[in-house]
Amino acid sequence: MPSPDPHDDTSRDYERFEKEQLAQDRDATSVDTADIDDATAQHLVNDLADADIVTPVPEDHVLVHKPSGTTFDSSTQLAVFHRGWTAGRDADTEGE
Repeated sequence: MPSPDPHDDTSRDYERFEKEQLAQDRDATSVDTADIDDATAQHLVNDLADADIVTPVPEDHVLVHKPSGTTFDSSTQLAVFHRGWTAGRDADTEGE
């Protein structure tokens, strides 16, 4: 029985195609956080504080994201994190 021609093997092409498709899927479902400027972040953090999702700790100069327990020293960092955290939770509930 002759061995298969290595030039006919397309398994690597298929694997590369699958990886590219998965990367595109991840990009399509990712949340864009590049549009968060300081004013937008401050507004979001104020809304989250009013909704009791964020607790400011003035003596430590930090903000605590209650649902995750994560601490931030920047309202922009917290806003970006919260958007990603919310998107991740939304994606989890879609899969159920």
